[in-house]
Amino acid sequence: QVHLVESGGGLVQAGGSLRLSCAASTRTFSSYVMGWFRQSPGKERDFVATISWSGDSTYYANSVKGRFTISRDNAENTVYLQMDSLKPEDTAVYYCAASPRPYYSSRSVDYWGKGTLVTVSS
Repeated sequence: QVHLVESGGGLVQAGGSLRLSCAASTRTFSSYVMGWFRQSPGKERDFVATISWSGDSTYYANSVKGRFTISRDNAENTVYLQMDSLKPEDTAVYYCAASPRPYYSSRSVDYWGKGTLVTVSS
């Protein structure tokens, strides 16, 4: 069992930046592929980014590529999402995700956090 807690969401103006954090309660954090998804009202939960077990490989949705950066600190059991050049369409609840295997779909995620709200004003 992995317990995930997100933090760092909030209200920001378009063009601004936010850094999300996700703390994981597990002794085997480095055995999980970590990721972020987001969900807007009335829409499905969409893939944002994942990072491999050691952090040497990252994958991004086309919509955030070049603006968002995912990273992890295995010593601190934490994964981050640095979000720059934010747009109003980035407004969503952002969820931290974990699974022992690589994934790009919400259906393949084993563990979820409760989410943190990011609101980007125009």
